[in-house]
Amino acid sequence: MSTEHNTSKTPIRIGSRGSQLALWQANHVLEALRARGHAAEIEIIRTTGDRMQQPGFVPPANLDGKGIFIKEIEEALEQGRIDLAVHSLKDLPTTLAPQFTLAAIPQRADARDVWVCEQYWGLHTLPNGGRIGTTSPRRRAQLLALRPDVQFVELRGNIDTRLRKLDEGQCDALVLAAAGLDRLGRTESVHYRFPPEELCPAPGQGALAIESRSSSGSHDLYVREAVAFLDHAPTRFAVEAERATLDALGGGCSLPIGAHCIAPQTANGKWRMIAQVVAPDGEAMVQIETEATYETPAATLGLWVADDLKSKGALDLLVTVA
Repeated sequence: MSTEHNTSKTPIRIGSRGSQLALWQANHVLEALRARGHAAEIEIIRTTGDRMQQPGFVPPANLDGKGIFIKEIEEALEQGRIDLAVHSLKDLPTTLAPQFTLAAIPQRADARDVWVCEQYWGLHTLPNGGRIGTTSPRRRAQLLALRPDVQFVELRGNIDTRLRKLDEGQCDALVLAAAGLDRLGRTESVHYRFPPEELCPAPGQGALAIESRSSSGSHDLYVREAVAFLDHAPTRFAVEAERATLDALGGGCSLPIGAHCIAPQTANGKWRMIAQVVAPDGEAMVQIETEATYETPAATLGLWVADDLKSKGALDLLVTVA
């Protein structure tokens, strides 16, 4: 049954973090649902990851880095306080708890990383010992592989905060995800978009995840049916392949693992997958590129890539990650 006119008197409640980018993402879904005639509203939820970005925050000793931006949102979803959660897909663990499902994965934005710097328009022009602001272990390792001399500055906060800290001179350049800057219209200082062969993006980067409850209750069925039109099959395939690779290598967004799957460009084309595992100091790297036919299941492609990386010594590089 089509949901275009299957409206409900009960609004679909969308849970979101309160950052500017998170609210852009949630409003994107909200407006799409309302355009289809559904009542919807947003509930802002503060997460552990948000608190970590505040000055003076002392993380507990037993803090698990996985899911720090989603824990409280999933709790609200499980308790029925919200019906949908909109996440950056790369923040989600590779395996969801059984009470949750990915109801839709919209078409992905630009998955690449970008170089943000007004003074030096590329990594190769940065002076020796230049300071790059990033908290990502993957980006640090990949950048060290290209420029072993660079230094890193821990910059936390949302996109506007990081751009302000760059303007204040706390670092010389930033490396950020293209998607966030593009969505917020903050690309005036972007002078280079790294090709995946150079800086391979994190699995799922640039994609949104619309998470719902997996129950067969009538309201949950209605909610999942309401957002089904937002699901983009090529994007779902690509990110499922990338996440399968990550999962087979141990999972976790803190590992220096890049994986990027590119959809066929023609009807008879093939999926193309690029993956990269880099030692934390950038001194060793395993990188592969492979192709798969259109009929290949996403999980199968992801496992092929992981097995190939393992055969070339990728796990030895990951062992050194604290």
